[in-house]
Amino acid sequence: MSTVSHIFRTPPGGVRRGERMVFWLFRGATYFVLLCGATVFLNIVIKGSHTVFKAEAPFINTTFLTQAPESLYIFEWEGKKREMGDREFRAFKEQNPAAAKVETESYVYSAGGIWPCIVGTVLLVVGSMTIALALGVSAAIYLNEYARDGAFIRFVRLAILNLAGVPSIVFGLFGFGMFVIYFGWNVSLLAGWFTLAFMVLPVVITASEESLKSVPKGFREGSLALGATKWQTIRKNVLPYALPGILTSSILGIARVAGETAPIMFTAAYVVRDKLPWDVEKFGDFFFQGVMALPYHIYVVSSKIPQNDYTERVQYGTAFVFLLLVALIATASIVLRSRLRNRYKW
Repeated sequence: MSTVSHIFRTPPGGVRRGERMVFWLFRGATYFVLLCGATVFLNIVIKGSHTVFKAEAPFINTTFLTQAPESLYIFEWEGKKREMGDREFRAFKEQNPAAAKVETESYVYSAGGIWPCIVGTVLLVVGSMTIALALGVSAAIYLNEYARDGAFIRFVRLAILNLAGVPSIVFGLFGFGMFVIYFGWNVSLLAGWFTLAFMVLPVVITASEESLKSVPKGFREGSLALGATKWQTIRKNVLPYALPGILTSSILGIARVAGETAPIMFTAAYVVRDKLPWDVEKFGDFFFQGVMALPYHIYVVSSKIPQNDYTERVQYGTAFVFLLLVALIATASIVLRSRLRNRYKW
């Protein structure tokens, strides 16, 4: 009579070896992915830090962080090789008339800085996430708190999941056709905000709805039993405890919005813009103007102009600042989420 093996019995040697091989296979795959990611980020940090930081005080390349992109001019003057940005070179020629005929090598976008790109990226992220959170949280509240489960609601949820898989270039073409052409907003901040907001709406709606579902039903029932209305219950007893999860969706949205190039290429980004967004005659013009942005600037410098050592330092410096900027915005959301989570523990 055969004995039945116990579930906690030590498996045979061959099975254990197989389990160990599978374990190390998964572990090796995980470490390989982490190594690839670390290699990319480390390469950007090392090369980009040479552009952003410098050896002498104040140890930060303030020109790169506070000025607009310029063309770089390289020439020999009085036996010395000189590198000057466009503005500095024009002033140099005015002070030295003999320099008007000097032979120069010019490299576009290889001098100056990226300040307009930083400003444009922050405006695009803040504006689009504000719209996405307002629309996404409202939709999540309706789907979870008000809507009755049926064929139509299931179809809406399926459509939301399908939208999450749509390529960003499709959203860019949609924004170009809808906001730029049909609404007549032209290439502007407003068109970029709504295009990016619609792109991250699926993530915001899904994460917000799951966060609302995690709030215990007793919170709702107790509030309703005390005479509160449906909206008062949601506003006072549900939303505060769901906010940490909703902010998680904002962190995911920020990472995607900040790094997208295709949508803003059609709706909001300019290759070069001399004026900053707030340099307008009327307040309303602020929303209907295009901006420079870090991801689009990286794309232009990396693929649309001849490559050389001077453009390489701008590429890596811009990428380094871009990673820092996204990390700062995401960190602010994480800190706010942590504080809300500690405040509304149940």
